[in-house]
Amino acid sequence: MSRDPVCGMNVLKKMAKFESVHEGTIYYFCSAQCNAIFDAVPGKYTGRG
Repeated sequence: MSRDPVCGMNVLKKMAKFESVHEGTIYYFCSAQCNAIFDAVPGKYTGRG
């Protein structure tokens, strides 16, 4: 299980339809909207930038 970094929802990795890679780490999302928000400013959600 993983936590969507944008909204905080728990996401099952094997069921996740949306994911992004940032600095070598895979992030999983509950929706296309959360994925797009993350992709626009990933550092805001990872604390790395």
